[in-house]
Amino acid sequence: MRDWVYFAGLYDSKFEAYCAVMWVEADERIRGTKRPGEVQVYQTKRGKYGVRFREEGATF
Repeated sequence: MRDWVYFAGLYDSKFEAYCAVMWVEADERIRGTKRPGEVQVYQTKRGKYGVRFREEGATF
């Protein structure tokens, strides 16, 4: 099982976190590297939102 890679920063709203997801996916396409296989928005215990992803083809 591959570990999650946490995208830098926490956001006040879920909308901001989803914008970060779109940025991560677009950046991968622009650079020509692999797209993340699984991307999630998660909420911390303090109510902030973050983005994490796993590489494509990761074994779960």
